[in-house]
Amino acid sequence: MQAFHSNWTRPFFIRNPHIEYRIEPFELLTTALSALEWRRENGSIRMICDTPAKRYYESLGLCFLWDDGVYPLLDTMPEDINATAFWAAGKLYALSAVPSPCVMLDTDFICWKSISNLLDGPDTAAIHREDIMPSIYPDQTAFAKTEGFPLDSFDWTVQPFNTALAYFGNDEFRRYYTDTVIRFMRCSPDADDTLTYMVFAEQRLLAMCAEKKHAHAAVLSDLPALFGGAQNGYFTHIWGFKQQMRENPELYEDFCRRCAARLQKDFPEESKTIAKIAELSPFFA
Repeated sequence: MQAFHSNWTRPFFIRNPHIEYRIEPFELLTTALSALEWRRENGSIRMICDTPAKRYYESLGLCFLWDDGVYPLLDTMPEDINATAFWAAGKLYALSAVPSPCVMLDTDFICWKSISNLLDGPDTAAIHREDIMPSIYPDQTAFAKTEGFPLDSFDWTVQPFNTALAYFGNDEFRRYYTDTVIRFMRCSPDADDTLTYMVFAEQRLLAMCAEKKHAHAAVLSDLPALFGGAQNGYFTHIWGFKQQMRENPELYEDFCRRCAARLQKDFPEESKTIAKIAELSPFFA
């Protein structure tokens, strides 16, 4: 099965205009695990990014992670996309370029097993549903900066999807979803919230689009199973752990060492290359 990672660096440079591009060590290690475990268990994977990201991966010698190649397609993203509010817009533009069936995979999400048996039938699927918490998923009155987009044409009672992993088996639906999301983002050039606009575009609109088009939508897990172990070791998502690591250096180092150990165990040859990267080599010692 075809999967893709994505990396759009424009949000980084807006936040850090005078800093050379870099990715934190724990992010590089989870990216390696995400790509290599996917290849071992599920199929091919590519990276869709922009030129600064591609050059960065090349400088580290990491392009080998993506057996299907590294493509700087995001160089052509429109300038009118608000990269502060829509910091993950790159993955949605990447999805618009990848035909179904495909899996959109975050670099901090790892599939430890084959998931082909979980994706037999649905038009679209995601890792789990999200509760409609008003602070994260407010009602449509919160989108006052959006003009010309039919907010009231969707069902606002549908629970959003978490799209750390999202599957698209129906190409007509994939195109409808990406067209809808891109239209929303381009109708919101003055979006002033860095959370609600992005998660609406990426996660809530996926569920709303599926409901509107009567697409067969599925979830692969749920939050209690994902974090409590009841999902039988299929998945790991690092997202909620990142801030804890940044606040605790010992936790950060322990996590990176465990990632390095797993890479050495599962991919002994590839880990030799990864261990040569200066900022990662201490964790392989």
